[in-house]
Amino acid sequence: MKMHHVSSMPALCSSDDDTNSRDSYADQTASPPPMPRPGSMVCFDDMAEENETAVPPHQGHKRVLVTGGAGFIGSSVAEFLLSRGDDVVIVDEMNDYYDVRIKENNLRLLREAYPEEGRLKIYRADICDEDIMGTLFAEENLGWVCHMAARAGVRPSIQDPYVYIHSNIKGTTHLMELCAKHGIKNFVFASSSSVYGGSKSTFFSEEESVDNPVSPYAASKKACELLAYTYHHLYNLNISGLRFFTVYGPRGRPDMAPFKFIDRVSRGMEIQQFGDGSSSRDYTYISDIVDGIVRALDRPHKYEVFNLGKGSGTSLKEFIDLVQEHTGKDAIIKVMPDQPGDVPYTCADVSKAHKFLGYKSKIDFNEGIRRTAEWYSSAYSTKQLEICPELQANGLGRAPSMVNLAQT
Repeated sequence: MKMHHVSSMPALCSSDDDTNSRDSYADQTASPPPMPRPGSMVCFDDMAEENETAVPPHQGHKRVLVTGGAGFIGSSVAEFLLSRGDDVVIVDEMNDYYDVRIKENNLRLLREAYPEEGRLKIYRADICDEDIMGTLFAEENLGWVCHMAARAGVRPSIQDPYVYIHSNIKGTTHLMELCAKHGIKNFVFASSSSVYGGSKSTFFSEEESVDNPVSPYAASKKACELLAYTYHHLYNLNISGLRFFTVYGPRGRPDMAPFKFIDRVSRGMEIQQFGDGSSSRDYTYISDIVDGIVRALDRPHKYEVFNLGKGSGTSLKEFIDLVQEHTGKDAIIKVMPDQPGDVPYTCADVSKAHKFLGYKSKIDFNEGIRRTAEWYSSAYSTKQLEICPELQANGLGRAPSMVNLAQT
């Protein structure tokens, strides 16, 4: 049964969040009904039509754990699940990979939109914490897990690989242990297109060998896929791994190229073009990714890995041209050498996801950049939240970056 949803709201607005909630592990909803907020371009009505699939979708009410639920993708998934009538438990360690105020506002908006008792619960905790996570699974009556928590970013993983082993490999293993112990019906987790490394294929297929990761981040995601199969084999845990292809959109991560380019071009600042501009990415709009995640969550496959992408690539040169068009500003471009760990081309073969999940992206890159630039203009030009974008690139708040974002 499809239920109505509320419109997504921009997370980047000033917050006077209850400071007492920050000191407790659990944060129960207790806010007044929300007021409409303009500016968001995430529209879940854009989701693909239903197709017949190998595993019929579960239609009933769910109580879902969403890890990383304060982040870009996690909060968007939580929003959709709540909008259709499910209950959501969020756990997020609220690390400073990028400005924590962005995550705090994501949570604030969810609390305001869904103040009903029992609909939303928030834990501020590391998923590797055995005591907190053990208590959470024992007390929250969970049936479904959507694991979006991870340390992201190719280049920061080269600088500090150990945190990726902790958060991605140890954290995912801990969750699967708890899922097996507590009889979770379906475990869906975020993998990455980075696992394809230097593949020469035109379209990356799940059938390809991905045994040659080119960064610690990619290696950590591949390790999670291997461990996931092990837990399915040992405990019959239903598991789907989702290889995301460069997700962007309103409320997006400020370390990602779509946000950085829109931000810097809008402010008349230099952007860096790595290589000759021919490198290509399959950029996927947030509503399409949420659609794929929810479709996988609703369909408890025994063990599968799915690509979730747009299914077509966009060159860096075309990307910059679209940013200029939709910001109405000329880009100041500095050409830089290719960066270690980056792959020259990513494009998803999404035929498997279409066959087994009924997934098909609907937002092309031109429209996605238009929506994102419009959201940016609304959220940032009005200074709803003041952050320093120069500290948001590739985890500069946490670790050194190879990217020099000096103001010109």
